[in-house]
Amino acid sequence: MNYQTLCVLGLGYIGLPTASTFATHGLKVIGVDTNPAVVESLNNGKVHLFEPGLRTLVQAAIHSGNLVIKDQPQPADAFIIAVPTPFKEGKLADLDFVIAAAKAITPHLKKDNLVILESTSPPRTTVDIVAPILEESGLIAGKDFYLAYSPERVLPGQILRELIENARVIGGVDEISAKAGEALYILFVRGEIILTDATTAEMVKLMENTYRDINIAAANEFARLADRFQVDIWEAINLANRHPRVKILNPGPGVGGHCISVDPWFFVEAAPDLAKLISTARTVNDTQPKYVLDFLERNTGKVSGKKIAALGLAYKPNVDDLRESPAIETAKILRDADAKVTIYEPFDLDYSIEGIETARTVEQAAAQADIVILLVGHSKLKEIDPLKFAESTSARVVFDTVNGWDKESWQSAGFTYIRLGDGKNK
Repeated sequence: MNYQTLCVLGLGYIGLPTASTFATHGLKVIGVDTNPAVVESLNNGKVHLFEPGLRTLVQAAIHSGNLVIKDQPQPADAFIIAVPTPFKEGKLADLDFVIAAAKAITPHLKKDNLVILESTSPPRTTVDIVAPILEESGLIAGKDFYLAYSPERVLPGQILRELIENARVIGGVDEISAKAGEALYILFVRGEIILTDATTAEMVKLMENTYRDINIAAANEFARLADRFQVDIWEAINLANRHPRVKILNPGPGVGGHCISVDPWFFVEAAPDLAKLISTARTVNDTQPKYVLDFLERNTGKVSGKKIAALGLAYKPNVDDLRESPAIETAKILRDADAKVTIYEPFDLDYSIEGIETARTVEQAAAQADIVILLVGHSKLKEIDPLKFAESTSARVVFDTVNGWDKESWQSAGFTYIRLGDGKNK
């Protein structure tokens, strides 16, 4: 199996690094995105995503001539589908992008081609949805062309390194399809490559993110219990984690991102009678932003009419990814409680929310505030000097939802310091 050309559909956080990495390893790659703005920006040498090293990689791939950007698929030896799989109303998987991508490939499909689905999908998507669409070409999956599922398993902020170094699971609709996938990824993957069937590979990806979601839900529920029992959850977690077989995660305003906050629902949708724990964990994490408001009001009184500066909107620290962010949901909940909210996100200065002011600096966000809330532990926000900050804001109450600030430093600077999950605030 000798691949010379590759077509990657979807140039987001996974598709663009994948296409660029293959291109810098010698393949002729057609990167495809249906968003005209993405196609135009990439063809003009601009990268629409923030990821360390990505701009340099993309520009090198394009300048080498190995990566070209198009708005429609073209014939190739192999195809990778890396489009989004959000959920729609009712927490159901929205596979419209996957279906559209498969249909777009079908006219170009030839004998001995390889098609790989990378998009996170409910179990059996590859065999029950993608395969029948591709077989409308008249070719049979596993017989005339190879079909596999291989999930991305990378961390934003470290995508380029983990894309190469992480273990890669490849599940084929049959054994030879899995091996065909291995022959493609071995061009740059240094981590272990493990072959299995497509449905197992789909389930592995969902299990990884669901496992993390359940453990975060446990931490968030511990924080709620600590509040009731007047315990500092951060102290309790530190002590519990001294046990050699215990590793409790940190609580916060919720769980976001396109994976952990979405993938567990695919299990709930596919088997609601079995996924009881998974469903409960999702409910805990989805309601955590409301708990943030409740906790704040128990410690400071009603927020109605108060001016609140909300710092950080990304779903995790030091990234520009705002998808499914609990920080955004928290800001909206504060707004709906009639607080006058101003937001500041250092990685996306222009992001706006209806009914909420947007600031371009920390000082602008907090200048007239009554309360300042740290919602995301961005390094830039954690490094704020309380003494200097006190000179630029009218606020004298800070609410730390991620344990990102030093309590004593803020108190010494004249602030009332409140920390999520610290029942000793009372």
